[in-house]
Amino acid sequence: MESRKFLRLLLIFVSAALVLSLFTWVHLPSVPPAAVPGLFGCAASSPRCTSKKRFQLIKNGPKPTSGRRHESDAPHHPLDPLTVQEFNKVRGILRSHQLFKSSPYALHSVVLEEPEKSLVQKWRKGDPLFPRKAAVVARVKRQTYVLTVDISTGGVAVQKVNHISGYPVMTIEDMTSATSAPLSNADFNRTIIERGVDLKDLACLPISLGWFGKKEENRRLIKVQCYSMEGTANFYMRPIEGLTVLVDMDSKDVVEISDKGRNIPLPKADNTDYRYSALKVSETKMVNPISIEQPKGPSFAVEDEHFVKWANWEFHLKPDPRAGVIISRARVRDPDSGEIRNVMYKGFTSELFVPYMDPTDAWYFKTYMDAGEYGFGLQAMSLDPLNDCPRNAHYMDGVFAAGDGTPYVQSNMICVFERYAGDIGWRHSESPITGMEIREARPKVTLVVRMAASVANYDYIVDWEFQTDGLIKVKVGLSGILMVKGTSYANMNQMPGQKNLYGTLLSENIIGVIHDHYVTFYLDMDIDGSDNSFVKVDIKKQVTSPGESPRRSYLKAVRNVAKTEKDAQIHFKLYDPSEFHVINPNKKTRVGNPVGYKVVPAGTAASLLDHDDPPQKRGAFTNNQIWVTPYNQSEQWAGGLFVYQSQGEDTLAVWSDR
Repeated sequence: MESRKFLRLLLIFVSAALVLSLFTWVHLPSVPPAAVPGLFGCAASSPRCTSKKRFQLIKNGPKPTSGRRHESDAPHHPLDPLTVQEFNKVRGILRSHQLFKSSPYALHSVVLEEPEKSLVQKWRKGDPLFPRKAAVVARVKRQTYVLTVDISTGGVAVQKVNHISGYPVMTIEDMTSATSAPLSNADFNRTIIERGVDLKDLACLPISLGWFGKKEENRRLIKVQCYSMEGTANFYMRPIEGLTVLVDMDSKDVVEISDKGRNIPLPKADNTDYRYSALKVSETKMVNPISIEQPKGPSFAVEDEHFVKWANWEFHLKPDPRAGVIISRARVRDPDSGEIRNVMYKGFTSELFVPYMDPTDAWYFKTYMDAGEYGFGLQAMSLDPLNDCPRNAHYMDGVFAAGDGTPYVQSNMICVFERYAGDIGWRHSESPITGMEIREARPKVTLVVRMAASVANYDYIVDWEFQTDGLIKVKVGLSGILMVKGTSYANMNQMPGQKNLYGTLLSENIIGVIHDHYVTFYLDMDIDGSDNSFVKVDIKKQVTSPGESPRRSYLKAVRNVAKTEKDAQIHFKLYDPSEFHVINPNKKTRVGNPVGYKVVPAGTAASLLDHDDPPQKRGAFTNNQIWVTPYNQSEQWAGGLFVYQSQGEDTLAVWSDR
């Protein structure tokens, strides 16, 4: 790919399954507004009800939020997220617009429409802000619209969307209403009781169904599966196996009920509760307390709510309902010249593809796109001080729009802190044989930006880590609980020899189903400016000529600058090693090499699914581990702008073939 172009990198980090490790001006709600409590005492606005597939009984109210007020927040930077006042202006503008006046509607996304990159790059603190606009995705009369709202003038530009491209991210209201829909169906209630579950103990999950043919087109559908909460908070371990309800998400009607698991018993609740209060902690040897102190306080500062400065780094940080965390304008200070140098214009989690490897009736459709279907940021839960983040952490709330446009707060959604874990940043000692006694060591202290998203049973912990040597690391941790399948088998000796469980028998009547987690990152690199190139450095074996050297072979680095997008599609091969550099060919080091960064993917793996398999068509961005494309502001989501029930016609793989 020619240099004089913007470059964008999408890296795929993969971990194999089962190996992974009423808005008022007085105060804002900390969750989406809802006037009526939800089913089983779970208010539709409760944080426990706002996770991807979660709808359950709340016996104890949620922990109090930080109490921080956002009504008077104002933007200071062109990339600052929309404020409470701006959300309310957008809501008022839309309610008076002809499209929304006489019909019910839902706002699936209301975020800042970012100014053009070139304008942001020229902007300096103290300059006036550019006109603030909101990018809105709305549903009206079963039709999707993309709108741009000028917050200052009240102008609205509208574009209708073809459903063949898919549907937008579900709203929290979509998820909660879908799980209550089956309970209005007498056949469903009768089936639940026949399966031995009391309706008061029911916990149901809304599950995206992917796309598997034309019969699913032209309707926004969702599947619902349920569990028993009797005797445990860990209802995931008690699936009512084989019972699946198909629901029309717009009408809330039950379309179909399938029950293929009547012969499968309900797993027992014994020893499944994960709550600390339910564990026999007295029988477990606990480690002594550890405390990391900073007597002078943290070394970083957060200016104007969203601009972070630490050591030689500075960057813009904001929460996002789909991506979770967005890092922008990351720049580092040159220790020699004192110059602030550009590194990355923008970075975020673009998509999370989670296909389960069970082709049976109640499981084949479980091929989640956690960002594009559920909203990675919408699933972010409040971080717990001293447990999720250490002492002296700075917490940042997310302010998002509910389905009706009302702003609400995701309290303590992000934390920023300095990390020291006893690691060594750099060291060197001289041996006594040199006659020098030198022992030099530098402790490794880094700055971490953290978010944790509870996407139903799984909890993703995403860390953006900045080092004093100029490195940026992105780490994804996976915790929580396995999504399991009920089975009639209680022991392996009961199984026929060739029986395929599609997973591992973990306990009596419970199978952990094989699945993958593909986490894809968007990285818009700006190494000393936007004129960057991608270089693949192949490590090749060279054979010496007879008599040339006692050595028979050695390794040579062969640099290849990508000329096309195809050149920059990287599929890892163990015995064909390479390095990957993003360089600025017009900026040189003092010895004449182009300045650049090395891209080092970690924990990667290739998808083994057939390329014609419908889930893989939608997740085709996992066909390679690195993709590089020319900068295009509209091409940032690896699975496409509209992922829900999409057919894979607007993915990173499609853009790269244009």
